[in-house]
Amino acid sequence: MRFLLTDEQREFGRSLDALLTAADTPAVLRAWAAGDHGPGRALWGRLADAGVFALAVPEAYGGVGPLPVEAAVACVELGRHAVPGPVAETLAAGVLLAGAGGPVAEEWLPGIASGAAAVSLTLEGYGPYAPDADAADAVFTVSGDGLRLAPDPGEPSASADPARRLFRPEPGGAPVAKGPAIRAAARAAGDWAAFATAALALGCGEELLRATVAYVKQRTQFGVPVGSFQAVKHRLADTLLGLEFARPLLYGAAVELASEVSRPGAGAGSAEGAPGAGAGSAEGAPGAGAAVAAAKVTAGEAGYAAARTALQLHGAIGYTEELDLAWWLRRARPLRDAWGTPSACRARVLAG
Repeated sequence: MRFLLTDEQREFGRSLDALLTAADTPAVLRAWAAGDHGPGRALWGRLADAGVFALAVPEAYGGVGPLPVEAAVACVELGRHAVPGPVAETLAAGVLLAGAGGPVAEEWLPGIASGAAAVSLTLEGYGPYAPDADAADAVFTVSGDGLRLAPDPGEPSASADPARRLFRPEPGGAPVAKGPAIRAAARAAGDWAAFATAALALGCGEELLRATVAYVKQRTQFGVPVGSFQAVKHRLADTLLGLEFARPLLYGAAVELASEVSRPGAGAGSAEGAPGAGAGSAEGAPGAGAAVAAAKVTAGEAGYAAARTALQLHGAIGYTEELDLAWWLRRARPLRDAWGTPSACRARVLAG
């Protein structure tokens, strides 16, 4: 497959890069980690105005999606700038609620598309934690063929990334939809969560590599830049190869997801009490799931390898929270493991 982004897709990425460069995301990250979500939600609104969250919401609910390729472009940029908040979870919730249909979709999807609502969620098979649930307007949980609205985000748990807090939602909550369509929608939502996280990890790794290359050109030892040393060059080259190998897998997964969306009959089915459920949604299929898993494990491992390279080549300064790059360093491993650990993703690829 020879895949190239269109001029419009590349311009979309450049516009997001410009928006986020002007937003001073390190300051937003620090505020978010301290519990001040105001700057982060303001940035969230600007991203929504640019159309980011509408990419996972069908047109029937005020969105423009699902558009997986454009979502990949957006999430790579958001990962490069370490945008805080439940980005992958909100995109996945758009797919989940579109598959559920009915009143819950009508209530929440327009808000997701417009940026008025940030959403976190938990799905069976992906662990009990809802990232950034304290900052979300809703936390959805799926158990079996039932979709519930969690009554409370629960207590926070320790996280390697202080700007990506983990919560275990309180059990119970109001049931909002039920039926076979919920299982299919949850599978599709899990694929989208893993897919978006893979794109975030790729963007995170790209920024770590960019900052490290700039640093080794400036830092000198024995009167020359350390970047001129062969061992340093090889380490950086290996990091670049890992990231570049992950990129076509990410966009290949996007193409697979897009083909599932356009497949005749995709999203068919309904939840109880939800006429018209599944409009514009993708059910998710083994082919798409395997492609997403391959992208997730490759991008996650490449991003984490970039973090290890960045930490080693920055030396002791890499450990300091005063260094902005420390926020990217602390994000790489959680992104690698979120929504599908490397071992789980490899098993899914082998299962086909």
